[in-house]
Amino acid sequence: MMFEFATSNRIIFGNGALKRIQEIAPEFGKTPLIVGGCGSVPMDGLLASLDGSRIKYEIFRIEKEPCVRKIQAGLKLAQSAQCDFVIAYGGGSVIDAGKAIAALMTNPGDLMDYLEVIGRGQKIPNQAAPMIALPTTAGTGAEVTRNAVISSPEHHVKVSMRSPKMIPTVAIVDPELTLTMPPSVTASTGMDALTQVIEAYTSRKANPITDVIAREGIIRGARSLLTAYQHGEDLEAREDMALTSLFGGLALANGGLGAVHGFAGPIGGMFNAPHGEVCASLLPFVIKANVETIAQMDNMDVLMGRYQEIARILTGNPDASIHNGVVWVSELATKLNIPGLHEMGIKKEDFPKIIEKSHASSSMKKNPVTLDEASLEAILEAAY
Repeated sequence: MMFEFATSNRIIFGNGALKRIQEIAPEFGKTPLIVGGCGSVPMDGLLASLDGSRIKYEIFRIEKEPCVRKIQAGLKLAQSAQCDFVIAYGGGSVIDAGKAIAALMTNPGDLMDYLEVIGRGQKIPNQAAPMIALPTTAGTGAEVTRNAVISSPEHHVKVSMRSPKMIPTVAIVDPELTLTMPPSVTASTGMDALTQVIEAYTSRKANPITDVIAREGIIRGARSLLTAYQHGEDLEAREDMALTSLFGGLALANGGLGAVHGFAGPIGGMFNAPHGEVCASLLPFVIKANVETIAQMDNMDVLMGRYQEIARILTGNPDASIHNGVVWVSELATKLNIPGLHEMGIKKEDFPKIIEKSHASSSMKKNPVTLDEASLEAILEAAY
């Protein structure tokens, strides 16, 4: 057995951890580029802490998901303001934008040199500029991952810039920052987090370290997602979901994902569909397809046992079957008001293109088993 585990130099977790930015930021320079969202999450606490540390900063806003042009604009601002490090404060898209900009601040060439699929996919030679990641949602775990997902509207696809040299230097995870998430965002991001720990636990590239982390994430996500959705002020539930997201990021960065995310990337690039909602709609049917394929193969008892364990954790029933687990996921999506694929603007005639694009996804390649074309189409049909 051989595996690698890489993550941020420091991970700081806890309620009120945002205040640590005052002591940490000056370690990296004098002028950070603050990458933030469009105002849905107040920056007052962050800026007050930075003002207390006498740091001068530039603010760059990301609307929705970062695209190629937006990353280029952020880099230009960082260069003109002579920024020497990055602070990303927001959801997964904001943190991904921060990672891409930080990498381009210290590396030659342009973004297309390093993007997969639509770009040249070159390796990033130099360590990215120092970066502090502060997630305000509990979903992607982007604060500890090694890639940045960038959309290309002209190619109708989302692709990654990827390297261990892009992992944020410091991840500050403060569950209190997620208290402002509305229920719909809590549901979408939470289902993404839960999907990530489930897929990482069954990935082809899973290893003993990611197993421990992913399993704990499944436990916490299963017991707290619905509570966080229904009672957003419940700080214990928010803590659990912040950890589920963090654990998902740690596990996926070092063990990979599966077919749910293999589909979600192309769908997100082709349609204006929230990533977490896509994951939630697909998850039960991907599990079902994987298990049906595993049942036809020899020497797969260990993998089948993992799905049985997941079902027991999700349901809280020590005697639960895999089918019980699939039903639990479907019922959770219903309780969270997650729409089907047809409500996201997807049509059945889009299925062949979605399947074609999914084959290029690194996540699809790490699915625990290879799914044939009929199985892939059946998943989309069932999630429709």
